[in-house]
Amino acid sequence: MSITRRALLGATLPAALAPAFLSVARAAGTSADPRMAPRALGNPSAKVTVEEWFSLTCTHCARFAIDVFPEVQKKLIDTGRIRYVFCDFPLDRIALMAAQVARALPAERYEAFILSLFSNQDRWAFIQDGNPEDQLRKMAGLAGMSADNFDRTVNDVALRDAIMAEQNRAEAQYHIDSTPTFRFNDEVYRQGELTYDAFEKKVVAAGG
Repeated sequence: MSITRRALLGATLPAALAPAFLSVARAAGTSADPRMAPRALGNPSAKVTVEEWFSLTCTHCARFAIDVFPEVQKKLIDTGRIRYVFCDFPLDRIALMAAQVARALPAERYEAFILSLFSNQDRWAFIQDGNPEDQLRKMAGLAGMSADNFDRTVNDVALRDAIMAEQNRAEAQYHIDSTPTFRFNDEVYRQGELTYDAFEKKVVAAGG
């Protein structure tokens, strides 16, 4: 079961190795801001491109990232069968701030940072005794972002608006309103998490 944007929108919830084939090439029509360049893994010429829309405070996205994505990366991305594109779809204020921080980091640190956020989601996004923003600042510091840069990033209106514009485009173009949502070439899957076997079947059906 996925988490819908409507359910959480507006809620105020209180240096790794560069991955193989990390791509930050600017796609046609992408914002001139290099922070908004696509964050992608895999062979750019793969027959299948998989896009995942995710929220960094979504527990279903976290479970997919922890339990399924490593196998996807090993068997489908690293072997060249698919190109995998990470797409922001923040469901609340804290997720939006986290997405801003992730995009402001050097591109080669992006994947490791978001996977770290997912792996430690209960320690920063859903912390019981503490401020999620303070915990996110600590996580950003571990990824090499200074406290001053963190404050500038989370208060950067242009970056915030660019992320929201991409989210609004996904809603309008693909009718996305929940996370995680996947697009296998032209087929959009909106039913939430997938097992590895189900994910691979989608890749095969898309021609990969």
